[in-house]
Amino acid sequence: MPVTSGPELKVNDKKNTMDFKDKKIAILGLGIEGLSLIRFFTPKKALLTVFDIKTPAELGSIYADLKKQNLKISWGKNYLKNGLLDFDFIFRSPGVKLSLPAVVQARRAGIPVSSATRIFFKECPGKIIGVTGTKGKGTTATLIYEILKKSGKQVFLVGNIGRPALDVLPRLNSSSWIVYELSSFQLQDLNRSPQIAVVLFVTADHLDYHQTVGEYVEAKKKVVFFQSAKDWAVLNADNSTSAGFSSLTKARICYFSRRKKVKNGAYVRRNRQLILSRDGRESVLGQVSNLKLLGRHNWENVAAAAAAARLAGASLPAIKRIIFSFTGLEHRLELVAKIRGVKFYNDSFSTTPETAAAAIRAFSQPVILIAGGSEKGADFTDLGRTIAGSSVKTLVLIGRMSHRIEKAALKAGFAGHVVAGLSSMKAVLEKVWEIVLRGEVVLLSPACASFDMFLNYKDRGCQFKAEVSNLRRFKKKGKD
Repeated sequence: MPVTSGPELKVNDKKNTMDFKDKKIAILGLGIEGLSLIRFFTPKKALLTVFDIKTPAELGSIYADLKKQNLKISWGKNYLKNGLLDFDFIFRSPGVKLSLPAVVQARRAGIPVSSATRIFFKECPGKIIGVTGTKGKGTTATLIYEILKKSGKQVFLVGNIGRPALDVLPRLNSSSWIVYELSSFQLQDLNRSPQIAVVLFVTADHLDYHQTVGEYVEAKKKVVFFQSAKDWAVLNADNSTSAGFSSLTKARICYFSRRKKVKNGAYVRRNRQLILSRDGRESVLGQVSNLKLLGRHNWENVAAAAAAARLAGASLPAIKRIIFSFTGLEHRLELVAKIRGVKFYNDSFSTTPETAAAAIRAFSQPVILIAGGSEKGADFTDLGRTIAGSSVKTLVLIGRMSHRIEKAALKAGFAGHVVAGLSSMKAVLEKVWEIVLRGEVVLLSPACASFDMFLNYKDRGCQFKAEVSNLRRFKKKGKD
């Protein structure tokens, strides 16, 4: 496996910490991690310049705050026009591609290109549980965090689902546990691995960012590649890519599965009991039918969380209490409302065909599926087959990928009704309300990114929830 982590950061050996005083540092991207980097470097007396493709108007209050701090700012579509060769260090936010010409040029010149994640892994005095995979990271990471907290551990949740990692660094000690949700963007140039690495289902994603599927998978591999023989890799036995990571690490291996028995880890028996297993000794956690999380894909997330939390010293009572009381995260198969016999589910976080298919399979009753959005380089063939072979009765399509999803569904034999051409969430829900019947499910599970019609997946989900709420004022015969 090629490892392209880039030059190592300089460290002050006496203090075992990085010395950035008077160093010229470029921070690329003013998202959550970029702002966290500014907070981290400001007291270290570094000479900061921040870069972002957005305009001052788009940055809004962020731009005004940075100007008050007298920071140098380069913004707009030509924000990298002068290159980055004048800096001692470059720190990129996760959304900033390593393939940008200015970044490639700087790396070739030997300038360290790093990230908040790399700093955190180097400086963290506690133990890290890193959670990655194509989908399910947020749910699994939150479950692990809640279980460890219930077990009395000092634990912190960081990453996309929690706080920026650098913000919690001053509060950590050797007994701290940190649950870190890790995307491929954060892993891509990582040069350390967590003490416990959890690898969920891995399939093609983010091909609008990564140049190939291979590059995406290579990024994921970093979560186990640098582990030691004292560490643990918790791998998905049902996914060949995840299971194949076992050959890349020196760590001890623990598996989770919803289809087969595993010797070390967690699995779902044929009688649908969730089992924790260690060297053949088994503990029954309970029936998966009692989980509040919908969908069989969540059996995997729960099993992964239980196995990882147990390795971190969680108690069995804490594991049972949390996994059977956890109702899920916002925008992940979230039950929004039940209005006159119709249930509305918000799965806006579903931005791949695979996660949309998993959401569809969670229901046996008739489904009106709202899908579509912007391009991520996905193949909708299998999603089309799932739609055609499921209880989906009506397909409501939005966004640029509408025609591709419709084509895949019709080719697979979908015989239901197709609605397309609606340009707002308000119009979508009003149309849905005209055709939905008591006992049916309305499911927003787009299978696509959101950037053609919405700011992000959160905005899409929030608009859906708002319009569902507005439906309460309508009356319809047969619903009362």
